[in-house]
Amino acid sequence: MSWAETALWIVSPYLTLAVLIGGLIWRYRYDKFGWTTRSSQLYESRLLRVASPMFHYGLLFVIVGHVTGLLIPTSWTDAIGVSNHVYHVNALIWGGLAGLATLVALVLLIYRRRTTGPVFLATTANDKAMYVVLGATIIAGVITTIGGLLPSEIDYRATVAPWFRGIFVLRPDAVAMGHASGLYKVHTLIGMALFMLFPFSRLVHAFSAPIGYLFRPYIVYRSRSR
Repeated sequence: MSWAETALWIVSPYLTLAVLIGGLIWRYRYDKFGWTTRSSQLYESRLLRVASPMFHYGLLFVIVGHVTGLLIPTSWTDAIGVSNHVYHVNALIWGGLAGLATLVALVLLIYRRRTTGPVFLATTANDKAMYVVLGATIIAGVITTIGGLLPSEIDYRATVAPWFRGIFVLRPDAVAMGHASGLYKVHTLIGMALFMLFPFSRLVHAFSAPIGYLFRPYIVYRSRSR
């Protein structure tokens, strides 16, 4: 194994985790008031009402697809009677639809941000960098999903998935990752760049899901008596 492969598939994932975790701790300690999406709904709501739910729900399905594809071994799905072919067909259909929906929603959000004056003025250089990396990640994911139709494509469940699972037990399988196709490697590298940017962008709000909202008491509104 060359030094380049060692750096890419053994060193870089732990560097990504260090930046992600360290960045989250730093952001929480020193920028609590900046831990937000900086909502721009007051400036424009028509496009946001369509694009935001589409983006978030599409991204949720994309994340679920990645979790099942990377964390669940092929032997487990075989044990419950789901063949590799059936799995890939479903992943192609539902993953492709989710990825395309997320990409369309992101295009709408960027269009809204660029064409709505107050929203564009509130856009920082950090936001622009985040949109570039996020967009590249989604586009690479969609291309990778479509590329799965090619007969020459190597199964990512036999290459990327073992490498990914090995990260969490301190044994990343760089050899398996080395056999992955170029599409999967590019998608993985861009994905790691996105995770490194995560704590320092508006994406950090994903770690602040309002779970307490589900259990809080009702708020009763009463009109003022005359």
